[in-house]
Amino acid sequence: MTAMPQPKTMTSHRMLANAVRMLAVDAVEQAKSGHPGMPMGMADVATVLFSRFLKFDPTHPDWPDRDRFVLSAGHGSMLLYGLLHLTGYADMTLDEIKRFRQLGSRTAGHPEFGHAAGIETTTGPLGQGIANAVGMAIAERHLAARFGPELVDHRTYAIASDGCLMEGISHEAISLAGHLRLRKLTVLFDDNRISIDGPTSLAVSDDQVARFRACGWAAETVDGHDPDAVAEALERAQASQLPSLIACRTVIGYGAPKKAGTAATHGAPLGAEEVAGARQTLGWPHAPFVIPDEILGAWRDVGRRGRSDYLAWKQRHESHAQRLEFDRRMGGDLPAGVDAAIAAVKQGASSEGPKLATRVSSQKVLDAVAAVVPELLGGSADLTGSNNTLAKDMAPVAPDDFAGRYLHYGVREHAMAAAMNGIALHRGVIPYGGTFLVFTDYCRSAIRLSAIMEQRVVYVMTHDSIGLGEDGPTHQPIEHLAGLRAMPNLLVLRPADTVETVECWAVALQSRRGPSVLVLSRQALPTVRTTHTTENLSARGGYVLIPAEGARRATVIATGSEVAIAIEARRKLQADGIGTAVVSLPCWALFDAQTEAYRADVLGPTTVRVAVEAASPFGWDRYVGPGGAVIGMTSFGASAPADDLYEHFRITPAAVVDAVKTRL
Repeated sequence: MTAMPQPKTMTSHRMLANAVRMLAVDAVEQAKSGHPGMPMGMADVATVLFSRFLKFDPTHPDWPDRDRFVLSAGHGSMLLYGLLHLTGYADMTLDEIKRFRQLGSRTAGHPEFGHAAGIETTTGPLGQGIANAVGMAIAERHLAARFGPELVDHRTYAIASDGCLMEGISHEAISLAGHLRLRKLTVLFDDNRISIDGPTSLAVSDDQVARFRACGWAAETVDGHDPDAVAEALERAQASQLPSLIACRTVIGYGAPKKAGTAATHGAPLGAEEVAGARQTLGWPHAPFVIPDEILGAWRDVGRRGRSDYLAWKQRHESHAQRLEFDRRMGGDLPAGVDAAIAAVKQGASSEGPKLATRVSSQKVLDAVAAVVPELLGGSADLTGSNNTLAKDMAPVAPDDFAGRYLHYGVREHAMAAAMNGIALHRGVIPYGGTFLVFTDYCRSAIRLSAIMEQRVVYVMTHDSIGLGEDGPTHQPIEHLAGLRAMPNLLVLRPADTVETVECWAVALQSRRGPSVLVLSRQALPTVRTTHTTENLSARGGYVLIPAEGARRATVIATGSEVAIAIEARRKLQADGIGTAVVSLPCWALFDAQTEAYRADVLGPTTVRVAVEAASPFGWDRYVGPGGAVIGMTSFGASAPADDLYEHFRITPAAVVDAVKTRL
């Protein structure tokens, strides 16, 4: 696709770009904080992209076949906000621009998904946006293979900074994109050679063009202030069969008479004197926040440029044979058959009572669910056989075939997590991906953004404790559960058996406003739920698994693999005449959302409470109370068979029994 027709206007590119620059300058100045340098430097590039290439319609911002624009260099947020206002997005008013960085405004310091139409993702942690863009490009290719170019045929663009490219996630992301030959992905690199500390030569001397080429990209360098050169490079990118990098040589703070080209323009207002000088240098005599009618009108023409493309797409959409299925998937609704598929697996597990690692149980769920939920797109960071993430009949995504439903992410945990965010944000696909729980450390910033953006991303994290055995303390998670549970809007689900694994998968799939982490065992676990219930008990976060016989004097609370330990401890306590209940607590966040009366009834308000979990005890005090006890890990693990480790670290029924008796 070549450049789209330009709007019929006599307004020069320079004036269009200067409107973007000065909105950024004025907003940062009024807020007394922000980053004016990047918007000033990249205004020319962004103006070319939006006015000649980007396919969008501000009156239909959720149009599924729009091009995606990601500002990976999120600190330059006023570049995006200015473009959205100028092109006519209804909720990005001039008043919002004036409220930049103020409480409750749509114009946060860094772009935040959901605050305003046209903000495709939350960026700020550098490099995340590049990986998000990779995920969006994957989703586009995957959906195009399913529904055809009549419904899905768009491009993904990202503006990245030198900081984005210094972050390690960038290498993971560009390597994956190059391998998959994501030809509809273009990264525009703001090559201004300035960092916060000063010139980038202080810290980096990479040849970025050579680096991208080595990863399988088409890459070139242009003058970022020459609009025709930028346009020609974008034309070449659109014709390329590879993802494209355009390194745009720019001047940070372009137009500032004294500070242009220096770190002084990066993260602080220019100051009144420099702002006045910039107005003179740029030939912009207008008062703060004033955009002359002719220039605003020209920008609004840019915003109307994609209207005909939208109407043509709408006509194709209305007559498409797969319209209803496409709309269901883009709307995020699960298909009708998913509940029955989940119920069948759950009932089978209750009646058969298998002894399975919950990672294996998870695969059984996937085998059933993937058959009726075609939008599931799975993957693993080179641990497919260990994570058990490949459902039967799932074929791999390949550079020449995106119809598959399984991504081999390679050893790229961080990019996997961030790409899944992009896939989810694109809509039409539900991503899940696996690695070992200990490697959530690599994924954490992307998981956090999943939670901030309220995206349905499922993290399948296996080998969840010292129960993984001989691989030793480098692979045995200790503090990870506590850290993940501390994150707002994240469901951490640690099932005890196959039945709970089914229920936890159901919770994750139905959680449309946030991500889930499924925490699964390496070692086989007995079935603890042998009576089928139609109710999803795990969806309440915690419940009484086995009530006390006689007066309830003690409550043993556990998650995952330690529920079986709690049950054995209860057997011993009951044999000694101590009425003991066992509570399974697979998800703290869901349990905390229940009524106070329900929580009190489950925990037993007048009983001794002891929790057992092969992880850090941090956080358990809220459930066991001041007189309770926690049997957990207070050190790193060791390399040995799993059974030996449980004995060595006293994560045992005997330890639970002793803790209860000591407190009675």
